[in-house]
Amino acid sequence: MRRNLWRRFSSTFAIGAVYTLTALALVPLGLVLWFTAVKGLPSVTHLEFFINAQRPSGIPGGGVANAIAGTAIVVSLASLAAIPVGVLSGIYLAEYGAGRWASWVRLASDVLVGAPSIALGLFAFALVVVPQHHYSAVAASVALSVLMLPVVIRTTEGAVGLIPNGLRESGLALGLPRWRVSLQLILPAAAPGVITGALLAIARAAGETAPVLFTALGNQNLVLDPTRAMSTLPLVVFRDALTPYKDLQQEAWGAALLLMVIVLVINLGSRWVLRRQIRLAQQL
Repeated sequence: MRRNLWRRFSSTFAIGAVYTLTALALVPLGLVLWFTAVKGLPSVTHLEFFINAQRPSGIPGGGVANAIAGTAIVVSLASLAAIPVGVLSGIYLAEYGAGRWASWVRLASDVLVGAPSIALGLFAFALVVVPQHHYSAVAASVALSVLMLPVVIRTTEGAVGLIPNGLRESGLALGLPRWRVSLQLILPAAAPGVITGALLAIARAAGETAPVLFTALGNQNLVLDPTRAMSTLPLVVFRDALTPYKDLQQEAWGAALLLMVIVLVINLGSRWVLRRQIRLAQQL
């Protein structure tokens, strides 16, 4: 009897400790979201904040349209470069990755995941900006693509590895070559997990400041040419928040809130896609 009571007490205590620690872990996130929302809402409630470019301090009607366009262009170019290469590399590691070369690729991916983003920005600066003698969105996309690549590789490898071997064997039994089985059968089945990894990589790239600071530099004008210097939302937050002007600080809070909403929506989308993949895997 005493042993059963002790077990129930231990179980209740452990569950309570888990819930308490989980709540404590959510406190910093809640405070950041609440504080940013309170400070940024006065800016995002005005339409000109989204349709006007930045203006000098003291001139009303300024917005972050240039930074929104710059973020979309830079992240899109980085995604076009990193996602196809990352997906194909992840498929290779999952389907053929049993040798020494695959182990080196995994090691390189793990190292790049933990590499400081400022080092990647310096790498893109030396590789693209210095030879071209000017800053550009293309250079920023190179830095962000290197940042995104290991995330896409590792998540794609994990998603492809979850596909049952029966699907591979059925394709091979029909006489399909191995590469067609991988691309036409395995990849569509693992698509939700692959999309999840791509969305997580996009969310990470959208919030980076240091690589863009080294490569795109920033531009207060609305620029759509990727070969020119361009601003992004993290750059607006970084620069305007350090100024002594209240209107620019308010603009920085609005850009921070907009950036957090974008990242939150992308992460929620990735979680939805991941849950869908789990349900499909259970049905298989």
